Amino acid sequence: MTFQTSFTAPHYKAAQAGQAVLDAGGTASEAMVAAAAMVSVQYPHMNSIGGDGFWLICKAGEKPVAIDACGGAALNIDVESYRQQADELPESGGKSAITMAGTVAGWQQALKLDSSGLNGKAMPLNRLLKPAIDAAEQGIEITQSLVDASEKTLSRLSHLANFAARFLDQDEVLKVGESLINQPLADTFKHLAEKGLDDFYRGELAKQMADELADAGSPLTLNDFNQYQATVSTPLTVDISKGSLYNLDAPTQGLASLLILAIYDRLVDQVTSEVEHIHLLVEATKQAFIIRDQQITDPAYLDVPLQQLLNDDVIKKCAANISFEQALPWPHVAKPGDTVWMGASDQYGTMVSFIQSIYWEFGSGVVLPSSGITWNIRGKSFSLDANHHNVLAAGKKPFHTLNPAYAELKDGRRFVYGSMGGEGQPQTQACLFSRHLYQGISLAASVSKPRWLLGRTWGDSSNNLRVENQLYKQHGATLRALGHDITIVADNNELMGHAGAIMLDKNGKAAATSDPRSDGQSLLGEKNDH
Repeated sequence: MTFQTSFTAPHYKAAQAGQAVLDAGGTASEAMVAAAAMVSVQYPHMNSIGGDGFWLICKAGEKPVAIDACGGAALNIDVESYRQQADELPESGGKSAITMAGTVAGWQQALKLDSSGLNGKAMPLNRLLKPAIDAAEQGIEITQSLVDASEKTLSRLSHLANFAARFLDQDEVLKVGESLINQPLADTFKHLAEKGLDDFYRGELAKQMADELADAGSPLTLNDFNQYQATVSTPLTVDISKGSLYNLDAPTQGLASLLILAIYDRLVDQVTSEVEHIHLLVEATKQAFIIRDQQITDPAYLDVPLQQLLNDDVIKKCAANISFEQALPWPHVAKPGDTVWMGASDQYGTMVSFIQSIYWEFGSGVVLPSSGITWNIRGKSFSLDANHHNVLAAGKKPFHTLNPAYAELKDGRRFVYGSMGGEGQPQTQACLFSRHLYQGISLAASVSKPRWLLGRTWGDSSNNLRVENQLYKQHGATLRALGHDITIVADNNELMGHAGAIMLDKNGKAAATSDPRSDGQSLLGEKNDH
């Protein structure tokens, strides 16, 4: 069998870094590490090596393997002191930087699982990290996406001196087309290339970061770094009429992504129009989110294994709760998020679905001066309510919106897909999957056509159904008549997420797409014999 290589990413330079590794005979995981490092430089508002990651590594003829590279709360955190200070966890600064960064440990695990590329040899780490090193050293071009994030976070983060020095222009918003250099981050990647990725957790870099986090007021200590390991696990799965779907287990919302499509699959034969297609997916989203918000937490705290919630009885009950004539009222409080999803397929038949994030734009705003690393704010997913299933506790993992997806279809095709966008991730996954595989729309059009998003994004108080303008012009009146509370947003809105997908057919030929709402690119290599 011959397999065509492909890479898709929400920033074109990350896609190019990943595809270059594939073209040189590297594995999908090696390509993903190169791209993950590069995208952390190119899209510093969306992700960082001070954040978290999740992987699905899908080798031809084998069951997919998941990597959970998310960090838990500080091992010595004083929860009661946070309760005494406020009803909610802080939204910036060291006090908000309360969870360990797992993404580099995820890279480490992925390379262990999948690094036997050309001639059975692993590609050197300095080769994988060089594009990111060069970009951080030479400077990146500031995009509109980065400027928008700069404007959005100015009031929240501008008081943080290290953030302002690194990501503001003399205390003002960044400007499109100008250059942004991060020499400390370049030096960090050089250090990791020389010392190895484990140095992030158990070496000189770990000591330096722990000291600077403490200086910023974070409860994280060197012990949190030393104790951290990414974990390899079995993904959740559900069978539908099109094939077998896979996604991440707790603490991610992968369950919701699988439930939406399983519920949709149960009712899709009743769909007679495009507006019914949208209505059904929105209502399936509501049913899935109700279960998600009742159940998902750190795996150690689950009431029942999440795989049990993908059984036929649960799906049947959710489907029975959906009316084709009336939308369910939706007071749900949504989870925000800014993230990158990327996909890869290599010449050996392995596909990777990958996501990494710092949660809100620029995370906590804590920029470690010596390493140039921005720390995540994933701890905002915790509750301070002692009776809540996601209550903050020492060492506990927070609820995660991140969930890369994979499907093995009955016609022999294999499919990696995903999106950034917090609350929107399961919805965008369902939208592009259903458009392509049920409606027969091309892969590119399934991503580029106008979309919708149910729920509230960070900084907004409404929980309605946001619809891009062109879609509203076509179906807005009918959706309102069904009871949907609609807000119109501009077309090609970044709010709708940065989606992407790679489809590998049974003959090994690849098709790929990236989202016009991003600065992304999808690339195809030559179809090589191996």
